[in-house]
Amino acid sequence: MSSVPLSQLTSLPTYASCSTSRLKSLYSDFTYQKQSNPTSYSSNVEWWRRTLEGALLRGWLSESHNAAAVPDRLVLHANGVSFSDNFRVEGVGKPLSIPTVISELCSSKALIPFADFMNASRSIYDPGWLPYRIASVVVGKPLWWALGQLGIVDTQAGAFGDSSTAERWKKVKGNYVVVSLLERAAERILERQRRKSTGNIADVLYNVDGFREEFAACAFEGAPLSDSDIRVVLKFLERDKRTVVVKGEVIKFLEQGVSETPEVTAVDNGILALKTAVEKLQKQVDGLQHRIDERTRQISESLRQKRKEIALAQLRSRKQLEEVRQKRLESLNLLESTLLRVETSAGDIEIMKSYQSSTVTLREILSHQLLQRDKIDETMDAMASANADAREVDDAIQMGAEMAHAEAGVDESELEAELRALVQDVEKEKEEAAVQAQRDRLAAGGLTAPMHTPSSQKAAEEKPQQREPVEA
Repeated sequence: MSSVPLSQLTSLPTYASCSTSRLKSLYSDFTYQKQSNPTSYSSNVEWWRRTLEGALLRGWLSESHNAAAVPDRLVLHANGVSFSDNFRVEGVGKPLSIPTVISELCSSKALIPFADFMNASRSIYDPGWLPYRIASVVVGKPLWWALGQLGIVDTQAGAFGDSSTAERWKKVKGNYVVVSLLERAAERILERQRRKSTGNIADVLYNVDGFREEFAACAFEGAPLSDSDIRVVLKFLERDKRTVVVKGEVIKFLEQGVSETPEVTAVDNGILALKTAVEKLQKQVDGLQHRIDERTRQISESLRQKRKEIALAQLRSRKQLEEVRQKRLESLNLLESTLLRVETSAGDIEIMKSYQSSTVTLREILSHQLLQRDKIDETMDAMASANADAREVDDAIQMGAEMAHAEAGVDESELEAELRALVQDVEKEKEEAAVQAQRDRLAAGGLTAPMHTPSSQKAAEEKPQQREPVEA
């Protein structure tokens, strides 16, 4: 297997931020650091995890030599010592600890052997085999070694560091499902299905080819899924996420919150067959239309070149294509109307089921003893009596308050007169303050407010007091 070009490796985030000395450390055999330097060991394993996922997602680790084949992006093919050649770097060499990394990632369930993943009956999120977990805590090393010799438990982790690189590769050689990439792909597929679904039954039904056509390109941008990836995703969605049910070639997405046992029914098979037939006919109609358009273009070209015989033959061919297209359109319309009626009838069944369950629920609620007629009358009578008692209490409290005011001997008219006097005092203070403010403004402008009566006004007042002149 040829190595990945250095220019591609350096485009990975892990390589772009890595110095030469750090890269040499990562390419060295750090297996023994698990005991002597666990922090550095964990850091190295994490670096290689991100590197392997990045290279796999970009399609650099494919086994196929056919350039046209779609590379696997969820299945890592660790095919032996030659796998390390993918990461050979001039001046650094090839990595020596990839078998250790694969073993460690399997222990943390970041990688799962492909065969184990596809054949497991329990979810990958289950805690694991209970006897194994108990033994790993309770059993001492001698007994643990003995169990390993008998093949009851796996002692690979304990003896891995003492093996050569070739022997380590023999232990880890195989195909592995990358769980983190699988989870990302599954979530994007589910999100696309949620956006696409319109509530019709046909929207949740696919065959394998239809599923691949709809979802293979949406999992990762610019990185379509291979056939192996599709198989892995379907197994994950069915067993671990429980969002689809698969029966033969039929794939059915499940609605959230449905309590019924998921299954593919005969109705589902019939609807999927109609849906598939409609899609095939639609493709045929589109293909015929494309050929008709091509014939039209050829006719125009032939007429421009004055090749009437060729134009006539092409016209005859276009006429035949139009007749076939018309027949296909009639069949398509018939199938689409049939599919619509089937979906409507199936939807009516679901509506009637909802009506039935709602009726049962309503009857159960109405059968409660608190909603019986005699109990309702008794409760309403008790409520009326309690309200009457409350009104009597309020009246008694009001009457007591009025009597208390009367005994205090407070004269309301005297209080009102005192209040008016206080209001007058306040208004008088406001007027005096306004006059003072006016004087302050005049003083600030260099003017003085008159403190005496003006002379003209004084003369007018004194004029009547002057004596009349004595006539000579």
